[in-house]
Amino acid sequence: MDFSTICIHGSDKKYDSTGAISVPIFQSATFAHPAVGESTGFDYSRAQNPTREYLEETVARLEDGVAALAFSSGMAAVTTLMELFSPGDHIIASDDLYGGSIRLFHHISEKNGLSFDYVDTSDLDALKGLIKAQTKAVFIETPTNPMMHVTDIEAVAGLCRQHGLLLIVDNTFLTPYFQKPLLLGADVVLHSGTKYLGGHNDTLAGFLVVSDANLAEKLQFISKTIGACLSPFDSWLLIRGIKTLPLRLERQQETAIRITNWLKQQAQVEAVYYPGLPEHPGYEISRKQASGFGAMLSFKVDSAETARKILERVRIIQYAESLGGVESLITYPMLQTHADIPEEERTAKGIDDRLLRLSVGLESANDLIKDLSQALGGGN
Repeated sequence: MDFSTICIHGSDKKYDSTGAISVPIFQSATFAHPAVGESTGFDYSRAQNPTREYLEETVARLEDGVAALAFSSGMAAVTTLMELFSPGDHIIASDDLYGGSIRLFHHISEKNGLSFDYVDTSDLDALKGLIKAQTKAVFIETPTNPMMHVTDIEAVAGLCRQHGLLLIVDNTFLTPYFQKPLLLGADVVLHSGTKYLGGHNDTLAGFLVVSDANLAEKLQFISKTIGACLSPFDSWLLIRGIKTLPLRLERQQETAIRITNWLKQQAQVEAVYYPGLPEHPGYEISRKQASGFGAMLSFKVDSAETARKILERVRIIQYAESLGGVESLITYPMLQTHADIPEEERTAKGIDDRLLRLSVGLESANDLIKDLSQALGGGN
């Protein structure tokens, strides 16, 4: 079945006999048993709820996984994932990773006995050099947030298989519409469903999708025990958002490419980071492993004053944290997504007071370019 058809029709399961086109919202915390020792398949919504089950089966099909789990946020999904590991375990992660994940690793996971090394995961030799007896997993984000580095998923998956490691891929930026890490050898795919899957900046959600039934069973037990599950209503919002995922991404990518090419021509813009640029170091890998380049880009301007001027003067684009929605958002990573990372580390990665990240929405490309132009001081 075509991807776009799965987005619309999701799971094959039917939960009522009314003929309702929209999946019902089963706003119930608990479910009655037909008799002693019998169950409808649903007992308590922390364990499973029909609306959430429909969503999870939809996302699993989109990612070509055996199972998906939906959480109350992307960070709830990462937190649950970390419970697969035990004190003393070692994890290698991309050195340009979403700041919230790094915050969790530093302040929670390390306290619980895990250790981490960070590396440019596009450098296979450097990655291989960090593997030791205690290493249990490699955690990558590709493209990375916010510097848009690209990692060869298939190559890293091969290395992980050689050493018996789990490969975890944050696929938030490209979604299964543009990239399917499980088909490239990953074991776990992570999403902040708040972003493109939801697509409307109106709810929080997170997902884990796995390629192995035993791993799915372990995560389902942890999820049920921790209890950070997605609510029925939020599950319904994600079901609704996914229906338009292909249309949104195609349009957003088209606009992102136009904006990227325009930014390259501006005197006050010193660098543009977007995997769809032929000069991008990860361009060929992106073409090999993904069917699109997405709608996220970062750019560096000539001064901190210019960066702040843009943030304060944009009118259509909104200065706000997050990404992937129908509204275009511009972010200042050093003060927002990566504020908890020490300044020296941020600067070494290029995340300084001149870097801006742009999530391209569904507004007119012409209007967005005009907005950036006036914000740079080029008039209305």
